[in-house]
Order: sequence, then C-alpha cells, then structure tokens
Amino acid sequence: MLHRTVTRALIGAGAIALSVTVLPTANASPAPAPDLAPLAITTLYYDDSQAAEFKSAVAAGAQSWNSSVQNVRLVKAASGAPAEIRVIADDGWPRATLGPVRPGGRVTVWFGRQAVNEGYNTTRIAAHELGHSLGLPDRKPGPCSSLMSGSTGGVSCANATPNASERATVESRYASVPSAARDARSGGVVVVDAP
Repeated sequence: MLHRTVTRALIGAGAIALSVTVLPTANASPAPAPDLAPLAITTLYYDDSQAAEFKSAVAAGAQSWNSSVQNVRLVKAASGAPAEIRVIADDGWPRATLGPVRPGGRVTVWFGRQAVNEGYNTTRIAAHELGHSLGLPDRKPGPCSSLMSGSTGGVSCANATPNASERATVESRYASVPSAARDARSGGVVVVDAP
C-alpha cells in the first residue's frame, strides 16, 4: 500500500511539473521563425523642387511603386537635402536616366509636357519614368497593363501600377546591397519615351 501511495504521489508530481513546463508564461513572446530574415529596404530620395505642376503626379507615381514593391521606398527629399532622383519639368518628351540608382547615386527624370499636352496620364508618366530610375527599360510595344509599355499603352491608358514581372524585376535588382564603387552611380543612359 505504501508503494501505491508513493507511486501516486510521484505520478501526481510529474503531472504538475509537466503542466508547468507546457504552459507559456504571460510575458513570453513567440520566437521568430528561423527561416524569415528581415527584409532590407533601400530608401531612395527624390527631389521634386523642379517638377513644377507635376509634383502631385510625381508623389502619386512614387506611391504606386511604394505600394507595389517591398524592398524599395521612394521618399520625397527635404528641401535642400541630397536626392538620388531629380525630377525636372520641361517641354520635351518624358525621359529618364536608366538605373537602377543606388543610395548616393544620381539619376534624372524629365517630366515632359509634350506627352501631357497630347493627353497621356500624368501619374502613369511619373510611375513609368520612376520605373526607369529603378532599372526597368521600355517594353514597347506593349499593352496598357504593362507600366513600362509607356506611350504604346495609348493615350487613354491610366494604369500607373507595375505588373507582376515589373515588380519582380525591381525586387530582384534591390534584393542585395551592391558594391558602392560599382553601383553608386548609373551608367548615364537616357531613355526617351516618345512614341
């Protein structure tokens, strides 16, 4: 009988110990998943001080990219602060220096009034030209669903959102931190978006 009492006491103590070790404490936070590394985000600043009447279109184009990709953020630079992307309004066709621009690099977007005067959507123009800064070439001819089809999407096309392929290309280009000496500045190729 003594043996049964000791056995029951040991079993009861084991059950209590087990329940204590299984229950999490109130202040415990879950451990992060081991295969999920934090996403590195590249922040690129744009200067719209010379964008004239197109400042809101540039902001909308930047927001389109910010909503579409995870590892790049386009942020308006404070007045007088350095910026990787300079936006200038002019009377020609929209054009841009082909990137991908990196922090500390410099590219230019010329927001051409000629396309606006012909009826092209200003937000699409801005998002398209910013796409060049992020390293995307033109994809002409192309449908309206392709942001980088530019003017071949047609005057009635208002799509300012990059498609899945365009998003994946930008995500891939900014997936790793490049050598500053190699990639800080773009190659200087200017892409003109005239039809």
